[in-house]
Amino acid sequence: MAVVIAIANQKGGVGKTTTAVSLAAALANRGQRVLVIDADPQSNATSALGGERGSSGLYAALIGDAPLDAAIRPTNTPGLYLIPTDPSLAGAEVELVGLMAREYRMERAIDPLRGRFDIILVDCPPSLGLLTVNALTAADEVIVPVQCEYFALEGLGHLAKTIELVRTNLNTRLRLRGVVLTMFDARTNLSRDVEAEVRRHFENTFRSVIPRSVRLSEAPSHGEPIQRYDPLSAGARAYEELAEELLAQLRATVPGAAHGAS
Repeated sequence: MAVVIAIANQKGGVGKTTTAVSLAAALANRGQRVLVIDADPQSNATSALGGERGSSGLYAALIGDAPLDAAIRPTNTPGLYLIPTDPSLAGAEVELVGLMAREYRMERAIDPLRGRFDIILVDCPPSLGLLTVNALTAADEVIVPVQCEYFALEGLGHLAKTIELVRTNLNTRLRLRGVVLTMFDARTNLSRDVEAEVRRHFENTFRSVIPRSVRLSEAPSHGEPIQRYDPLSAGARAYEELAEELLAQLRATVPGAAHGAS
């Protein structure tokens, strides 16, 4: 049964989608069968994995109870699959308000897919609206990308409170798997100071740190994860290390998780 992990941060520009896509590709390279669900109306994960915009299977599942399996698309990375989306998903934020059990709509859509994948990653929108709450309610775990800049610390505390509220009121199994430090620049004191502060407040911050990288920024415009665009780049190596670290943790804490990993 798949482990469902939400990639979430209410701030934009923190490397959230880059982390979802790059981590997914690195996990697939390790023998995992991985599904990325693009739950962000900006549909950046869809573009980054070479998917076509024009329809949103997730929107149909949330609003009309349509099955998600028909929306699954293969990517150019073996073992990595995508449920694409488009800007029409933004309408779900409004339409969900009047629906029964609105916070559980995504969970109901995702649960039938658990038996088909090892890991399901949900790329959340940069907000704490109903789409993100739905993703947190559907997820077993959360990974939070945080860029190494001062204002990131303020948003991280707010997100941690939201995760705790969801765990208390909607999803008791939800846990914060860890914080991923992104856009790290070893040449600056600021990056090192932010890293120290985040690690001080969040013991489950991943050891792997994602550097600031032009190649990571370029990859989405080519519709490929960094592992295909430039597998020897520092960014690709960093996400490979993050995948190894995550799989080791899953093997240790989630029974039956991460089978087939090399």
